[in-house]
Amino acid sequence: MTNTTDPREIHQRAVAQTESIVAAIVPAQFGLPTPCDQYDVRALLSHTVGGLNRIAIVGEGGDALAIPARADGVPDDGWLAAYQAAAARARAAWADDAKLDALFEVPWGKVPGRIAVSGYVQEITVHGWDLAKATGQPTELDPEIASWVLAVAQRILPPEPRGGEEIPFGPVVPVPPDAGAYARLAAWLGRQP
Repeated sequence: MTNTTDPREIHQRAVAQTESIVAAIVPAQFGLPTPCDQYDVRALLSHTVGGLNRIAIVGEGGDALAIPARADGVPDDGWLAAYQAAAARARAAWADDAKLDALFEVPWGKVPGRIAVSGYVQEITVHGWDLAKATGQPTELDPEIASWVLAVAQRILPPEPRGGEEIPFGPVVPVPPDAGAYARLAAWLGRQP
């Protein structure tokens, strides 16, 4: 990704990919642990929908940092609908091309809109992978999305130091050279593929 890349198309592809994962989750899986240690499946669904709402609020010009990155009060049978509503809101919030160069406040600083959306491509892609892994779904999905996210993550996320609030990822996990794109991405972000 460059400072002139429009990340909205890859974001929408990642959102659609994760939607198919969310659609396949059943209530009996809500208590399962995920590769994102701080969340079980239900909590990660909440965080994922909350992340989509946050990037929507950013694009709408609101203060996304004023709300928690989670969706509260979603009934067990309502996660797909909540996800779809948040995805539609995010898509609408970023429809105006001018927003790509405007400055927005996100958890990692004040950045142009294209950088804000790019950060949320990583968020939705990786948490989609987390949910797929936790619920026994295929984890090697669209390799172009994972390769795009990995290239960005390797540029902005140093391999060391890791941990803590500033860089909330574990150490890079070694993977074989023939590992798939999602395994490489997960490993770069400190997850066991």
